[in-house]
Amino acid sequence: MNNRLRVLRAERNWSQAELADALGVSRQTINAIETGKYDPSLPLAFKIAGLFSAAIESIFIPDEEAP
Repeated sequence: MNNRLRVLRAERNWSQAELADALGVSRQTINAIETGKYDPSLPLAFKIAGLFSAAIESIFIPDEEAP
């Protein structure tokens, strides 16, 4: 899954640690989500979307499925 988390965070000049604190997760979790190594749980995805006042699907983009 691709995501725009790094871009949204950078637009607000937030560090990974600041975003992690706002969401109640570790900085390593934010790093793993941004690099695509970890897909957030649905509750965390909703928290992220709420923090950025955006729809989940505008932040997290599923990989295209092969035919």
